[in-house]
Amino acid sequence: MLKVFSHYFPSHTLQQVLFDAALLFVLVVGVVWLQSWPDAQLWPTITPSASIFAVTMVGLNSAMGLYRPVRRRSNRQALTSVALSVLVSVPVAYVTFGFLPWATEAGEGAQWSVVLALGFLLLGRGVVNQRQAAVLFAPRVLIIGTGHDALAVYRDLTQPLRRSVDIVGFYRSGGEDVTEVDPHQILPSDGLVALVRKRRVNEIIVAVRERRGGALPLRELLDCKLAGVRVLDLSSFFERVQGQVRVDSLRASWLIYGDGFRQGFARTLMKRCFDLTAAMLLLLLASPMMILTAFLILLEDGAPVFYRQERVGLGGRVFRVIKFRSMRRDAEKDGRPRWATSNDDRATRVGRVIRKLRIDELPQLFNVLVGEMSLVGPRPERPYFVDQLAREIPFYAVRHCVKPGVTGWAQVRYQYGASVDDAVQKLQYDLYYVKNHTLVLDVLVLFETVRVVLTGEGAH
Repeated sequence: MLKVFSHYFPSHTLQQVLFDAALLFVLVVGVVWLQSWPDAQLWPTITPSASIFAVTMVGLNSAMGLYRPVRRRSNRQALTSVALSVLVSVPVAYVTFGFLPWATEAGEGAQWSVVLALGFLLLGRGVVNQRQAAVLFAPRVLIIGTGHDALAVYRDLTQPLRRSVDIVGFYRSGGEDVTEVDPHQILPSDGLVALVRKRRVNEIIVAVRERRGGALPLRELLDCKLAGVRVLDLSSFFERVQGQVRVDSLRASWLIYGDGFRQGFARTLMKRCFDLTAAMLLLLLASPMMILTAFLILLEDGAPVFYRQERVGLGGRVFRVIKFRSMRRDAEKDGRPRWATSNDDRATRVGRVIRKLRIDELPQLFNVLVGEMSLVGPRPERPYFVDQLAREIPFYAVRHCVKPGVTGWAQVRYQYGASVDDAVQKLQYDLYYVKNHTLVLDVLVLFETVRVVLTGEGAH
């Protein structure tokens, strides 16, 4: 995993992106050379523009989710991802090629050849990703611990169709009596430093929660770290690999003394400017769809078109969120708040469609304009549920240190949920966002939101 602008990217994903960009560059240059035999003076123009074209196409497909890790992804989801990439990228590539400075010289034959080459490249990447996501120079990982947490780490690192690390084995700590991992993978406890050198370990993951009374070989772990071996605890591991801050392995000291959770005037100002610009642009583009939605709601179930509801925002302050009404007017006639569920029988026919396409969320752009919400952030929850969840879930209030969002990291990483357990899962993604939020992560979430809407993942 590599950390870029406070966000972790899998090493094998970056390798795939670089490989595909280089391959597409070679294909473009090769097609131009074979089709038109350009003069020598054109090559200084062809080379940089072909590079930009290749990087742009691969970046577009990254945003469409083509390079997203394949764990827990079905064949249908993989096919949908590839189809979306082809449907979006091929027309964009055809149009973009026409604007290249040497497009006239190359001719339409070269244009179609590049488009077909891009299409085959995308299909090939989809097939390879679904079969196996290999990584060159895979790090050799040693897991300290033999209990439940060690097994959870092992299972996460050995997800089907994913080969990003080489697991050396398990090292028994002094504070564990229960063994849940394969005993044949437990290595001799002759000495951690010697074992790390002998097995050429690059990374150590400490999957042990009890650290008192000599449970961990702290001195040897320090020696390993000074020797250049990366050492991670459970919280850092799950943050890096799963893009979440796990509540069950979280300590207040890790939140206080660790990096991240940075707030400041410059960051707030930049985010606010981005929100205002993007929200006004989205309102302009979405206005025809919003007018049509309002008309259909009136036609099916009458007024009101909008639904205003109290939600908890920045600093725990309550505000009223605006949404298109997707449920019957008597949805909560008994006055008791209820979780919205998948295939909720309270939804109208129009409501089911606009919820699936996330159109019901578009009026929240007005909340963004007035400063109550951001485009990206933890989804705001109702005060009734916030009180309940804050009592049952540790660190739940941490998500209120940033503005709530129209969309969020949890929404593009976890399916729609309607229970306390689902709230825990989403909180873990929200904590990751609060800890690592940057403009780059916001843009990534927005692209992921487009993919989720177009593919229907997580629809409710």
